[in-house]
Amino acid sequence: MNIHIELVKKWIADPESVSQKELRVNRIAAFAAASAASAASVAAAAASVAAASSAAVTHAAYWVERYEELKEQG
Repeated sequence: MNIHIELVKKWIADPESVSQKELRVNRIAAFAAASAASAASVAAAAASVAAASSAAVTHAAYWVERYEELKEQG
């Protein structure tokens, strides 16, 4: 379980359930935690997209889905 992805999933399901401050903190933490691993980098990308604006739900959903695919691969 990736806490950064879980927060993005929560935001995708209900954008009002997560504050913009929580999204910003999540983005910073995700990038700080990201390593050379593909899944970690994708998690950071998803967290970053979610922090951008509520209009980015579709884009964030893509990165969450990509993260899940990479997690299954390795």
